[in-house]
Amino acid sequence: MTTIHTFDGPIGARIKQDDDERWWFVVDPILIACAFFITALGVLLVYSATRGPATEVQSADTSFLEKQIFFAMVGIGFAFAAALVDVRRIRAVTPIGYIGFIVLLAGVLIIGVNINGAQAWYSVGGFTFQPSEPGKLVMIVALAAVLSASRVTSGRLLTALALAGLPIALILQQPDMGTVLVYLVVAATMIMLSELKARVIVLLAIVAMTALVGAFQSDVLEQYQQDRLTVFLLSEAEIEALDNASLERVAYNAEQSQIAIGNGGLGGTGLFKGTHTGSDLVPFQETDWIFSVAGEELGFRGAALLLGVYALLLFRMWRISVLATGRYDRLLVVGVMAMFLFQIFQSTGMAMGMMPVTGIPLPMVSYGGSSMITSLTALGLVLGVHRRRYDFTERA
Repeated sequence: MTTIHTFDGPIGARIKQDDDERWWFVVDPILIACAFFITALGVLLVYSATRGPATEVQSADTSFLEKQIFFAMVGIGFAFAAALVDVRRIRAVTPIGYIGFIVLLAGVLIIGVNINGAQAWYSVGGFTFQPSEPGKLVMIVALAAVLSASRVTSGRLLTALALAGLPIALILQQPDMGTVLVYLVVAATMIMLSELKARVIVLLAIVAMTALVGAFQSDVLEQYQQDRLTVFLLSEAEIEALDNASLERVAYNAEQSQIAIGNGGLGGTGLFKGTHTGSDLVPFQETDWIFSVAGEELGFRGAALLLGVYALLLFRMWRISVLATGRYDRLLVVGVMAMFLFQIFQSTGMAMGMMPVTGIPLPMVSYGGSSMITSLTALGLVLGVHRRRYDFTERA
């Protein structure tokens, strides 16, 4: 046995092998099992939310189910490719990928389609593509390359802020506040966990809080955006007293989600048997509010199981980041973990009335190709970091 040496020092032992006996692929079976379980459950929940009333005259709608299965299969293929790709190739194409990503974000403001008030999608052949979803991975890879130096200089910090700030500014024009929040959390987490001095992190935090307060007191955010971000803090009586139609509509959506979850009780109404889900009372229940379907049909026990599997998935990511053999690999996993953690916390919290109402998909559960493929590809990158622990060749 030999000792593993990471940038944080020696942490344990690994298998000793001869130079000509290389592992071509090493996987984390627990992470993979968690991903398959969540994806499979998500497919069932999407089907339940979109099947409609199945009768002898009219059969259940399977179009969303078929598309979601297709998205999952494509995502698995991308994950497999991401796990096998050489990290040097990822870093080599990062500048090209980032430029292409910015072009797509700018282009969607010109030729994109408007869905639910946000011009954030391209429409091609009946399918929609949201560039800000895979753009999360592009930003993570770019920030990892910039921040993985042994010493993060002011120049590198400014570069990292610019790399994160440009796509955030473009996404704000769509506007898509939910995605902006994900970008902000991911960028902040990666910057804080880089080799940056503590006083600089504190200064950045003060500047960020000042900017956030200023945004709410200025015209940067439209009134309906402020309503979505603050409605969860208000009681029903306070909302009625304000006499704000936009605020009442947002509050209604959140209330219906909470009613659906409450209907589930401890054991749930049963898969495909949710009365609130089947009545389409919860808006966009196959995408933003998918957790309400889990809460109603699977109950507290089923929803808790889903969150428990998510927790195990995040723990495996954390473990892989701790055991990573380079700063770049570690920051890559940290970025993906921050993306998953915030989306899970925000999406489930929104459905339960504990977080702002923002359009953030629940990873591998919410309906949508862009989100599904991005989430699975991200896990492939994490598996690639895990695999490289056993790679004895020289890496950049």
